[in-house]
Amino acid sequence: MRKLGSSYDQLRKVALRNRIKILDMVYSASSGHLGGSFSACDIITYLGECEIDYRAPDRDRFILSKGHSVPALYAELNELGFIDDSELSTFRQVGSRLSGHTNRDKVPETEITTGLLGQGLSYGVGMALAKKLKKSKDTVYVMIGDGETHEGQVWEALMEAGHYKLDNLVLIIDRNGLCSHQLVEKVISIEPLRERLESFGWLVKEINGHSMEEIDSAITSLKAQYGKPKCIIAHTVKGKGVSFMENNGYWHRSIPTEEQYRAARKELLEQMGEE
Repeated sequence: MRKLGSSYDQLRKVALRNRIKILDMVYSASSGHLGGSFSACDIITYLGECEIDYRAPDRDRFILSKGHSVPALYAELNELGFIDDSELSTFRQVGSRLSGHTNRDKVPETEITTGLLGQGLSYGVGMALAKKLKKSKDTVYVMIGDGETHEGQVWEALMEAGHYKLDNLVLIIDRNGLCSHQLVEKVISIEPLRERLESFGWLVKEINGHSMEEIDSAITSLKAQYGKPKCIIAHTVKGKGVSFMENNGYWHRSIPTEEQYRAARKELLEQMGEE
């Protein structure tokens, strides 16, 4: 793992590079989800660079329950050497390993096959409980979308994790405020989210999900706390990194025109200090 030597500036640069890969994949395929991939990108980058050793058979695990944001995970797995540059251009193509949702049979580093929202946390609870029984010191990370909390199965899993005091489980909620194209709170309100999670026996932290400093601080501090499952409510921006996509539900799964693609790519390159 090259992880521990990464500075915050280096992590931010990797995340920007991953956003460019996401943009390229979705544009090339004329299919995929930009908005949620961009909002999740910084946390997925951090986990790949600083926490999870995908080459170790016994390791921390990361489950991307909001599986449609898998371009962000493919981008980071490419950064780590598990997916070749040339393979990224096959995203969502017939016969490609890189399907539109995580598929463990094709890319084992994605851990489980996700697609139907609401199921990832249940898998995570099972993994965390199994690690407890094996007396493993590993952590299970699960990312869900805030709109995903509309699924009843999520709350069943929250209740079970609290009951078993799974302090080796970290739930990350990508709180970008948009459920597909609409405001989460307009579809079904999930507030007061923190208080609801705490009532289920969870330890909760709220952070800016685009700040590498805050991501690092939250994950590091949670490692030293025991007796409860842990949740990070990561306040993010759907479409983060491209000004005309940010906080715009249209970009949940819309495909940019050539002009929009070039403008978005230019913006991301400029943020990296490149032209």
